[in-house]
Amino acid sequence: MLNQDRPDPVRSPLLDSLSGHAIRHGYFTRQGGVSSGIYRSLNTGTGSDDEPERVQENRRRVAEWMRVSPDRLLTCHQIHSPDVIVATGPFPGTRPRADALVTDRPGLAICASTADCGPVLFADPQARVVGAAHAGWRGALTGVLENTIAAMEGLGARRDRIVAVLGPSISAKNYEVGPEFVERFMEADAANDAYFAASGKPGHMLFDLNAYTVDRLQRAGVVAEALNRCTYEEEDLFFSYRRGTHRGEQDYGRQISAIVLEEG
Repeated sequence: MLNQDRPDPVRSPLLDSLSGHAIRHGYFTRQGGVSSGIYRSLNTGTGSDDEPERVQENRRRVAEWMRVSPDRLLTCHQIHSPDVIVATGPFPGTRPRADALVTDRPGLAICASTADCGPVLFADPQARVVGAAHAGWRGALTGVLENTIAAMEGLGARRDRIVAVLGPSISAKNYEVGPEFVERFMEADAANDAYFAASGKPGHMLFDLNAYTVDRLQRAGVVAEALNRCTYEEEDLFFSYRRGTHRGEQDYGRQISAIVLEEG
């Protein structure tokens, strides 16, 4: 139940194994915040219709857990693009429009905001370069994952040392898509047929975003895995755009996933 008063994010054992390199991460749930109603409780979505003061307090709590000041908890204005920003400090003024962040600067917690799409956190512990990508179907299809890896390489990372973990996102059995969606993926690559399965609705299919994302990461040459946690099913833990849509709700909360190079 949503009764805890502080965030307690889901963590990846693979990324946790890098803690000796002073890398801290968390896939935050909807628990541990101050929002109410459909946003309860740790809604960090600045684009939601939640009360801004509550969103800011929720983000402050996430920043506190990440051991950074709130101005160093960085999120983009996400637009389902393949675009990546290199973060060198707090954003002055308007947030950049992009869907991934990379940095080699200690003390900057870079984040992805999601509510069914895939939050992917990256790290090269030797080069001390990290990344965070918002990978929905459109971003994954158009290259946000590969672009994040390339941007990390631009900061000195090597892809054979990068680890990438896909956090909580919608599972295949809850992700029914229409024929236009399937056609788009098949036009891109006929082998994408492997990520679709028949659904109970004529002309529709179930899409495995988790497998698609991990496979693209592995083909790009990084060590990759998924946490295999479903945002749609685990209502007590995660916000879900699709679940809210199915219920006719007018808006939805967002959870945040973050990674930081801790300062020595």
